[in-house]
Amino acid sequence: MCGICGIVSKTNVLGTMESALNGMTDALHHRGPDGEGRYADYGVSIAMRRLSIIDVQGGSQPLYSEDKGLVLIANGEIYNFVELRHELEAKGHVFRTRSDCETILHLYEEKGVDCVKSLRGMFAFALWDVKRRRLMLARDRMGEKPLYLCEQAGRLIFASEMKAILRSGLLPFELDPKSVDLYFHYQYVPEPKTILKGVRKLNAAHWMTIDVDSWRVEEKCYWKMEDAPPLYGNPGELIRGELDTVSEFVVRADVPVGVALSGGLDSGLIAALAAKRYPGQLHAFTVGYPGRPECDERDAAKELASYLKIPCHEVELRTEDVVESFPLINALRDDPIADISGHGYYHVAKAARDQGVPVLLQGQGGDELFWGYPWVREAAAETARKKACKETAFGILKYLRCSLPKGSARWQFRQWLEDLCGICSNLRMWGRHRRGKLDNFCFYDTIPAFSWICSHRQEFYGSDMADVLADRDTADSLFTFPHPWPDVDVRMTHLICDTYLRENGVSQGDRLSMASSVEMRLPLLDYRLVETVVGLRKTQSDSGLPPKQWLKDAAKGILPEFVLKRPKRGFTPPAEWYQGLLSCYGANIKDGSLVQQGILNPQAAYLLAAGGPGAHLVFPLWFRAVVLEEWVRAMTQSLP
Repeated sequence: MCGICGIVSKTNVLGTMESALNGMTDALHHRGPDGEGRYADYGVSIAMRRLSIIDVQGGSQPLYSEDKGLVLIANGEIYNFVELRHELEAKGHVFRTRSDCETILHLYEEKGVDCVKSLRGMFAFALWDVKRRRLMLARDRMGEKPLYLCEQAGRLIFASEMKAILRSGLLPFELDPKSVDLYFHYQYVPEPKTILKGVRKLNAAHWMTIDVDSWRVEEKCYWKMEDAPPLYGNPGELIRGELDTVSEFVVRADVPVGVALSGGLDSGLIAALAAKRYPGQLHAFTVGYPGRPECDERDAAKELASYLKIPCHEVELRTEDVVESFPLINALRDDPIADISGHGYYHVAKAARDQGVPVLLQGQGGDELFWGYPWVREAAAETARKKACKETAFGILKYLRCSLPKGSARWQFRQWLEDLCGICSNLRMWGRHRRGKLDNFCFYDTIPAFSWICSHRQEFYGSDMADVLADRDTADSLFTFPHPWPDVDVRMTHLICDTYLRENGVSQGDRLSMASSVEMRLPLLDYRLVETVVGLRKTQSDSGLPPKQWLKDAAKGILPEFVLKRPKRGFTPPAEWYQGLLSCYGANIKDGSLVQQGILNPQAAYLLAAGGPGAHLVFPLWFRAVVLEEWVRAMTQSLP
């Protein structure tokens, strides 16, 4: 696990870019405190910081091919490196190290840019082909490892984190109004965009090549989850088989390994599989809050840890800890992400590092792959209705259905009766779909917060923002697909993984664990497991089954019944967190950077500083504004 960066240019960068590369490398120190490596040639200069996980003594980078004709810097872990090494050695390749990443060099010698198709793991790498004078950049299929790009005339700058690109001094700090609009809608900026003008991310499952002398740039997608072949069979058994395989891969390390444990299905399954496969003593880490409120995870985590016979370390996160670390965590995220759960990520990873555990397994991805979020299931069902409405003359019949009350309270039952058991709401939905855009999936626009901001953004944006975005439909580019629509369930899985999972969950996990020099591994995002789920979904639908039914079937015999029957409990922070953050940082909005740059109008900023409007949203509008305000402050203060 490392941080990588570099500059490639049509003109010579030797010497002239040394200061810029120094700044970039220094900004990545936390990603690799164990060492530094560099390489320079005419037109290219690359560097990395190393966190030693595999081949601690001999795996320093850059790595070189046998003839020194290829140079590699890489961030991540190649989980199937043992198997790949055996295959490559059988073909005559000679390895210089025991590093997992050295397999990339030898695969490139065999397959060129298609080397990425053989890699099973999480990675972002830069490979310099000396003879061809070509730089190859690549990123793993599910986007676990980041790679930021800044493309200028005849020059490209890349790095594992945005702050490293800014520290180069080669890019002005300027917010992109369209990306700011996306941020307020989504609470993050969906890839490949970033909130800065001139900076984007290399898409997940893409490679890029730059032929330096001719300055020919090519970029290509090498994998799509929706291309997985149809798969027939018992879902529980097939998913279990892939889980068994990947659990053997992800515990490979020459340093201690731990697991972030909540006691729920996803992290519990990872802990159980890892405890069985890991040759050493697995350690669990869990987070809780003073007074052990209902949202406290520690009792459930300790119960499972005791069952698995692994030690469990507790982190108690106080409101004052959250308030005090708020500016720091906004800076460490690298992108502005308005999700208060980031404090848990950071403090659990910090606790792991304090215990001498630099590798942390986590159960991220289970909710997105197995219908763990009710709103995604509802969006899929609504999209299926819309599809029928648009494609058949009798599509209205899909809407003439009763639904259950939304709760058991008397007022909810009365509301349900007044709605004619849900029929009136369904008919109104039919009208919206008939009037709406033909190609728009029902996705984020089904979330009340997204719709509210769509309707009210003109009220809180500054005049410059309002002018730029006046005729813009935020939904257009992200969940619009031409007819005929493909399988709705498969496309919905793709959407939630490409948006919320990658840019909210995975991004926070990577940045906030690496802030403590901890490598976070996500076994449920193994691409073979993802292909298995998608392939099964093409032959049998599970969106109508109870949430995560396939995953529960796969976990039978691995997890005890008290975990399998435990109801899902989403992350709900103590109410005092929001109160403390608003009290401490709300006033910074009034005359802060967002007002000065014309993003918020002064009147709206004044109201937001007091908690409204939009205070009712899951992540309140004031919270989104405060996160962005603090992020801008942190980033501008770190500029060279």
